[in-house]
Amino acid sequence: MVDEYDNYLNFIDSALELAKKIPRYFSKYSNKIYCNHQKLAIYVLMQKLRFTSREIVAFLRYNSDARLHLGLTRVPVHTTILRFAKKISKIIHAVLGIRTANNVAVDASGFDLDSKSFYYRTKWNSERKWKTKQHLKLSICIDTDNQKILTYRIRKKVRNDTIDFKYLLKKLHIKQVFADKGYDSKSNRQFVINKLKAMPVIPKRNYKDFYGYIKGKRKISGKDYHQRSKVETVFSVLKRKYGSIVRGRSYVTQQVEVISKMIAYNVDRDLKEFVNVFLGLQQSRIMYLLQRQTCLFQIFLLLLC
Repeated sequence: MVDEYDNYLNFIDSALELAKKIPRYFSKYSNKIYCNHQKLAIYVLMQKLRFTSREIVAFLRYNSDARLHLGLTRVPVHTTILRFAKKISKIIHAVLGIRTANNVAVDASGFDLDSKSFYYRTKWNSERKWKTKQHLKLSICIDTDNQKILTYRIRKKVRNDTIDFKYLLKKLHIKQVFADKGYDSKSNRQFVINKLKAMPVIPKRNYKDFYGYIKGKRKISGKDYHQRSKVETVFSVLKRKYGSIVRGRSYVTQQVEVISKMIAYNVDRDLKEFVNVFLGLQQSRIMYLLQRQTCLFQIFLLLLC
């Protein structure tokens, strides 16, 4: 329980550090009671805890450690958090600013726009019978080596996957791209090969275990295609840990909420990497001490002989 509590405090510190990518204040005439870094960290923490704006305010009122890590002298009201979500929509993308990776994977998924189940909305207590499930479509590109989200594209309505493929990759420096058959097109393949100078590991629609050729000469190997499944893992974690339902009423607040979920996910990945590195160093230190003691013991035995 103590470790989990410390994890929340470490999460706040990392979120504050990441929030430094946006301006501290929107204007030099701001009242400067709370800075944008504090408000963004609170909003991202709200997504991690799956709280509403009122619940996160209540949490901060009764948690002095969280206030201390956030640098708050007083707790903001819930409307401050909601107004901030509307203002931050045009610059929050700067927080996800990773542009270099060796191997990336692309895919899309949807987030529910209502807390009621699809069956409840279509069959009961609904005047309009929805023919399709109402959701916000999110397309992402991840680094398959560390499973962090690099770029994203959010759409209000259902659209074809291929139209967001180039947008997700155009600013990245990469070596390989993994995607499913939904992204198979001549235009996408040429974009990856000619513009990005990378390898498109995308299966052909009407073939089995065939990934095409590079400029009609060299056959593309699909031995690493299984790496594409990691992007589905990322979507699974996003929805299970931070919620598959978007509470925002307007499209602007819905976008900010989904982006905040992705920021929370990346912060958690950073913390996990740090813990793994720390544990690895500790294990290496222990092995070094054991080997040293073994050597000393062997020398001692030789001296006795």
